[in-house]
Amino acid sequence: MRAGIVLVAGWLAVLFCTGSVQAAEAARGVPDSPTQTAYLAEQLRKDPVYISDQLPREVPRSTAPDFAREARRLGVSTYVIVLPSSSFGAEPSAVLAGVHDRLGRKGLYVAIGDTGIDAVQTYGVSLPGAEDASRATLYELAYDATPREVFRHFVEVVTSGHAHQRAEQARAASEDDPDGPPSVHTDRTDRENQSFVTGIAVTGIPLTALLITVYALQRRRVRRAAAAATATATATGGADRPSAAGGVRVPATRGGAKAVGGRTTAGGGKATARGGKKAGGGKKAGTGAKGTGTGGRKGAGGPGPYPRERLLPLLAAAAVLGGLIAFTATQVFDDTTSGDGSRPTAADMRARIDRVTDGLRRDPLYTDPESPPALDAAERAHLRRRLRALDVPVVIAAVPSSTDDESGGNRDLLAKALHTRLRRDLLIVLADPGSGSIDLVNYGTRVDDMYLINRPRDLSYPQSTDPPLGHRLDQLLTYVSKSPKAKAGHMPYEPPAADDPVEEKALPGLFTGDFEPGLVIGTFLAGLLFGLVAAACGIVRRIARRRRTATGAPGDVRSPAPTEPSTAWLRRNARQELDALTAALEPVAALPEDSQRRAWECLDAAALLIDGDSDGRIDADATPAALACAIVLARAGRTAIGEPDAAGFVCHRNPLHGVAYKRVQVPPEGSGRARTRARSLPVCEACRLTLGPVLRLRPSGDARRGAHAPYATLPGPLAALGDGTEIDQLTRDVREYFGVH
Repeated sequence: MRAGIVLVAGWLAVLFCTGSVQAAEAARGVPDSPTQTAYLAEQLRKDPVYISDQLPREVPRSTAPDFAREARRLGVSTYVIVLPSSSFGAEPSAVLAGVHDRLGRKGLYVAIGDTGIDAVQTYGVSLPGAEDASRATLYELAYDATPREVFRHFVEVVTSGHAHQRAEQARAASEDDPDGPPSVHTDRTDRENQSFVTGIAVTGIPLTALLITVYALQRRRVRRAAAAATATATATGGADRPSAAGGVRVPATRGGAKAVGGRTTAGGGKATARGGKKAGGGKKAGTGAKGTGTGGRKGAGGPGPYPRERLLPLLAAAAVLGGLIAFTATQVFDDTTSGDGSRPTAADMRARIDRVTDGLRRDPLYTDPESPPALDAAERAHLRRRLRALDVPVVIAAVPSSTDDESGGNRDLLAKALHTRLRRDLLIVLADPGSGSIDLVNYGTRVDDMYLINRPRDLSYPQSTDPPLGHRLDQLLTYVSKSPKAKAGHMPYEPPAADDPVEEKALPGLFTGDFEPGLVIGTFLAGLLFGLVAAACGIVRRIARRRRTATGAPGDVRSPAPTEPSTAWLRRNARQELDALTAALEPVAALPEDSQRRAWECLDAAALLIDGDSDGRIDADATPAALACAIVLARAGRTAIGEPDAAGFVCHRNPLHGVAYKRVQVPPEGSGRARTRARSLPVCEACRLTLGPVLRLRPSGDARRGAHAPYATLPGPLAALGDGTEIDQLTRDVREYFGVH
């Protein structure tokens, strides 16, 4: 009984003393600071949305109506608290529970930090999916989403009716993609990248299109000269020179043969001309012929540069394309700020300074009511007594700092703002209740600044083993009380101004920064891409040329053989086949003598047929029969190079079919004395299975005159192939036809 009485009496004494101290403090006009939950509950009683004044750069207090508007969509009473995440401590849900106990109202309580939703609790109301919506918001939104965007997304998920499914899907997606969802906003680094890419596109795309277009048009202008890649030999040197555009390449000499009168012998002998007369109704023989590429018509090396009058419209089109790309970029990269568009007002930026200043005017010790208490009641009372006992005016502001506050996290700026509002000389002590750091700024007091600068380290930068904040503040006041006096008051250096919150979020223009380097890189890339395209086209042309010059049955898909070819088709293919044969002969060094002889004889005979003037160009009056015969000879020459053992015959049905490896029995034709006997004639593989139609040609090169007739009925050496004449015999017939021996 006695022990119980003593225990009760002791507790009553403690309570009496505590009440006496609080009553004494109240009597002096300094009420103790409210607890965090009590303060927040009081603020929510005034407005269901409370936004801390410590985050004006990220969440201005003037955006509270936006939060309230979104909260009304939930259909239940909603209380929203927006604080720095550090202010909620380790258990944000415990803070919400304490606020609800103090407020005593039913509804949905949401704690939003500067990094997202920290806690969601319902009290006395039913809101299915609130917890799932919180998790879905965490997984679906990127780290740079602002608290206002986070709350808006939370409301959208809750009202969608699929909060659970979205939460599960978002969680699974986050496991598959560790990088998380893409950024919500464009930051300055992103804008630099956008400017760089825009610069590349503005110059790279139009310049590439211009270069490739000019290249294609130029290739179109020179396609005959480029496709032929022709060169005619000099009259004396034996070297190939470029022929006229669209001409044929005819070597001047071969295998030690002499060039006489512009012609060469078929087998290395002399070439003689019959006085320049037309032999057998053929072309002019050599003595009066023009030189190969050096006399007569001058062989052109190809068209000159692209005409300027045609280039100007292309340049204008490229400029217009660049302008369109720049305009499109401004529509695609249209962000002007890296935030959600909210702009803090002047009242938002000074709200915390006003609150702390007002508290320091009434009490030299101010503790932030929005943060978890870093000092208990006894420590606060002790520090107040120490502050009043000092002969130096000192105030302590235990408030946190962050980059989102009005000073941008600069403690010197915070001290300057407090001194400006308090308007008196004092020593300002700034203590961060979260980190425990302590800063001193002397504004006009007669305290030796070097003494303050050399204060013990553990008073400013705490370690995990250091005493709590209250004990270190007490040590600091002891240290200040012992500091020597200075002769005059000290004013600190003027700290740099904080960044403007609007300018801080504003993005630079799209055509600034890395835009100019992008223009340069775009120019280089355009040149590189054009070079790659030109090289690819060159490789394709080279492969195509090699395929054309490749050995094989000339009558395959590379050598089409129409039944009634037009004169234009014959001229084009004659030029290509002679160029291919010339190109195939140039690298040949170790061919059997018979194959080399046959190839050169075929080339000489073909040139006699279609290049009577020896100027490297197909004669304008070349007949379809002569053109077809030149094609047959050129293909036979290529076959002799690639297949020395190939048969020396071509298909008698259509010589354009190519080499004949088989023979068929042709029944007799006619009657009486005109009746022919049965013959064995060469055919290609296709005609061996099924005889194809006979080649039909126009008698004249004029496309408007004469109907097509069987080639064997037309004058000229080609008709002999209808009787199965061998290629070697055909070359001899051609030389004889033109009087060349």
